[in-house]
Amino acid sequence: MDTNIIIGLLIPFLGTALGAAMVFFMKNTMNKKLEKILLGFASGVMIAASVWSLLIPSIDMAQEQGKIAWVPAAVGFLLGILFLLVLDSVIPHLHLNSNEPEGIKAKLKKTTMMVFAVTLHNIPEGMAVGVAFAGAMTQNTGITIAGALALAIGIAIQNFPEGAIISMPLKSEGMSKPKAFSLGVLSGIVEPIGAIITILLTSLVVPILPYLLAFAAGAMIYVVVEELIPEAQDGEHSNLATIGVAIGFVIMMILDVALG
Repeated sequence: MDTNIIIGLLIPFLGTALGAAMVFFMKNTMNKKLEKILLGFASGVMIAASVWSLLIPSIDMAQEQGKIAWVPAAVGFLLGILFLLVLDSVIPHLHLNSNEPEGIKAKLKKTTMMVFAVTLHNIPEGMAVGVAFAGAMTQNTGITIAGALALAIGIAIQNFPEGAIISMPLKSEGMSKPKAFSLGVLSGIVEPIGAIITILLTSLVVPILPYLLAFAAGAMIYVVVEELIPEAQDGEHSNLATIGVAIGFVIMMILDVALG
């Protein structure tokens, strides 16, 4: 595997790890205003990445392959939503600022279910990076290595607050700083693993690449609509979250257009 691709796959994971490391420098709890901005920012990045890095390339690639342009994008997107809906219903997890676990009932620690919640977020992000690099490795897809790197950098930027958002509450629950950091990092390990699996699958079946791009977009939008935005808009200071969305969206759009 090309060195650029290996680096690209590890960039988002590095973002999570650096964010989790904030547990060593911050107080027991994260400032609520900062939390709102970071949640909004992560949402903005994921929305822009879904459109510019995944759905538009899916439509363009389908046209190149002589397919009806919107079919793979529409089908893949809906399947991505359905995939995350099923995972959300099955995996026991607990969201930030919530005391009601979701998924199948299980006798798990609160901290374990909080880690599962963030891990669930990271699955579609890993798939998105993997499918973008798979597209860059395949001829005539319109996706460049620079474009795939732009997506990886964008995901890493939004993973930084996500890493902090998981490690800080774990510490607040009484966990030691090193353990909270370790679990925060562990929640991000699914990204490079998911990316590698996606690359291997895509290299075997190139015609389904437009569907996989849209699938990753659908999965990411599910996370934004179902979890990130409701958490960001809950309670006071929701306008800060909206500003965060705008900043995240614009930064990711600029990254993709400038580097893609």
